[in-house]
Amino acid sequence: MRYFLLVLCMILALPMSISASSSNTPYNWGFAKNKDHVKPEVGKQYEEMLKRQKSVYVGKDKNVYLTFDNGYENGYTPGVLDVLKKQNVTATFFVTGQFLESEPSLVKRMAKEGHIVGNHSWHHPDFTQVSDERLKKELKCVKDEYTKLTGKKEMRYLRPPRGVFSERVLEVARNEGYTTVFWSVAFVDWKTDQQKGWRYAYDNIMEQIHPGAVILLHTVSKDNAEALERAIIDLKKQGYKFKSLDHLLNEKQKEKSAD
Repeated sequence: MRYFLLVLCMILALPMSISASSSNTPYNWGFAKNKDHVKPEVGKQYEEMLKRQKSVYVGKDKNVYLTFDNGYENGYTPGVLDVLKKQNVTATFFVTGQFLESEPSLVKRMAKEGHIVGNHSWHHPDFTQVSDERLKKELKCVKDEYTKLTGKKEMRYLRPPRGVFSERVLEVARNEGYTTVFWSVAFVDWKTDQQKGWRYAYDNIMEQIHPGAVILLHTVSKDNAEALERAIIDLKKQGYKFKSLDHLLNEKQKEKSAD
């Protein structure tokens, strides 16, 4: 069965035509960064699209949502998990097929220690360039492999590879039961040959932080690994509370009920 799944996921790399549904105009997630604890401006178009498709990028109050993208392992994820455990912080790890196949013990540890594991696709493609059917299979392959590794059947959150999306992508994901999660705090941290020291990561986090921040970090970054505990401790000192994406989703559902 496992062999069949892997063969199916390899077939996904073949090109397929894009189905007609919602607009497939591609966008790269981004925003004008703010400082002084003010959330970034993403613009009316993004705000309305995300609301229609029940996607999120920010919360409210002095809550922080820590998320990591795990495309591959670079030796720092175990240390990140150690820090999270020590500081009693729950995070979300968005994993790819490569990470699931190469690091099953780390995925199992994430689940065992109470973290959320989200979907980052099997092959890390540009979702706007694949068909609805392939997009669904990309998501299914990750979810099925995660279930085989951990026994957990639920996977609720998606982060599109490279932050490239369209309304069609968000709609397909929503119909498959996913909440697409973008971010409101991020910086260039994924270039492993251009690391700048822990202070670079720490300063970027502390300068961009704001109530309801969804922080995106890449676990391949040495800077992030070395800055993480300092940032968590100092954010707690400022009165921020670390929450899970489940908390964020519950808050959004309450807001909708109140409308």
